[in-house]
Amino acid sequence: MSTDNPSASVDGEIDADELLALRERVDELEASVAEMDDDSGKKMTIIATQGTFDMAYPPLILASTAAAFDWDVVVFHTFWGLDILHEENSKNLKLSAVGNPNMPMPNAVAALPGMDAMATKMMRKRIDDNDTATVEELIDLSIQQGVDLQACQMTIELMGYDEDEFYDGVTTGVGAATAIQHMAESDVQLLV
Repeated sequence: MSTDNPSASVDGEIDADELLALRERVDELEASVAEMDDDSGKKMTIIATQGTFDMAYPPLILASTAAAFDWDVVVFHTFWGLDILHEENSKNLKLSAVGNPNMPMPNAVAALPGMDAMATKMMRKRIDDNDTATVEELIDLSIQQGVDLQACQMTIELMGYDEDEFYDGVTTGVGAATAIQHMAESDVQLLV
């Protein structure tokens, strides 16, 4: 009897039950590897905390793109990020010129009255000229693709908002515990 093959019988034949068990195990392993190679089933959680015009775009673009790849995507909006989902406030988001290192002006000039309005107007024009989607269009696209846009319940109460003030399709009444649970299960977690 060979010591190299413990499943071989005395006469050199493999036990049929052991061979069947081995084949079943190989099938299980192949199925497991196939699941790991499949992008579907991936999850992404984005926490959106900023409600400026320029910071509305990253979570919505990332979420809608991941959803296009069949990812399960949640964007949890809290504090100022909640204004992105607020139907009225989202139309009036501003671009802050102060403290923005890529703004082509010194902070002393950016702090002058009216500079935020001017910077916002310039960016909105650039978006229009480039046929880039608006914030509202990205919200609609995200919802259509199945992105769960969540509004933090504590922040809704803190800001004195009414749940009816958010876009149709936005999930309200969500707490931090729900967001944390989705983050724990996610392949990608982002704080924006």
